[in-house]
Amino acid sequence: MADNKYLKDNLKGFVPIETAAGIMEGIVRGSSILQLSDVKPMKSDTMKFQVWADKPGAYWVGESERINTSKASWIFPEMKAKKIAVIIPVTKEKLNDTTIDVFNELKPQIAEAFYTTIDKACLFGTDSPFEKNILGVATSAGNVVTRNTQSLDLDVSDLMGTVEDNNLDVNGFAGHYGLKRELRSLRDANGNQLAVMGMKENSLYENPLTFVRNGAFDKAQAELIAADWSKSIVGIREGIEFSILTEATLQSVTMEDGKPLSLAENDMIAIKATMRLAYLPIKEEAFAVLKPKATKA
Repeated sequence: MADNKYLKDNLKGFVPIETAAGIMEGIVRGSSILQLSDVKPMKSDTMKFQVWADKPGAYWVGESERINTSKASWIFPEMKAKKIAVIIPVTKEKLNDTTIDVFNELKPQIAEAFYTTIDKACLFGTDSPFEKNILGVATSAGNVVTRNTQSLDLDVSDLMGTVEDNNLDVNGFAGHYGLKRELRSLRDANGNQLAVMGMKENSLYENPLTFVRNGAFDKAQAELIAADWSKSIVGIREGIEFSILTEATLQSVTMEDGKPLSLAENDMIAIKATMRLAYLPIKEEAFAVLKPKATKA
């Protein structure tokens, strides 16, 4: 049943289940990392899972010969969920609305703030609480290709090759919106639009291309990311919590005079929503980054 309590009588707690589900749907639709990665539910803030380190092998044997055996081994990566928060100032009159009405109205803003911050952290390590990010592990693995004077399709092929050299397959890409025009402009030797091998606006070599939204893609660091995304693991704790701020001064929100927003002085409140999420790229060589062309000094 929907929670129809007024916000003034419900100053903290969990966002109503049906509304929280809608926020999560918005986060998943907007987040490239969540669309592409293997997403796992977390029952606690820490989760371990099994991954093959050395897989068992098979051997040719002759009649009555001893069968060789190999030892299969596992590694147990551990993910730790970190808290992510968004604060949205609203008028004090919102206290007289029901909790569910308020969060239904704010769903788009909350989802956008969350998915932008998540993508920045997981893809590039921007303001990230996580030990690893995709740019970092791809660079460590040496899976970096710099844009050449050749056409984009050949650069993408070279990029995929860095992953394939490690006996892994690229199954998707993440890029910035500026690539759309370049993809539409690709032409073959006869001047026809290049649609062979899946070079289309939303796919590269028959693998999906996801465009990172809301400026979360750092074009100074990369043009495109290729990966075996099964090696990109996101853990999500259930539930989105909220609390109402009434006296805070929001340093990140400034008024026309340049001063930070004081809620009390401006007869406003702020709604803080938090969720918990973990991220881990479990195989460095599964990720590759196409760097922009070097600029001349």
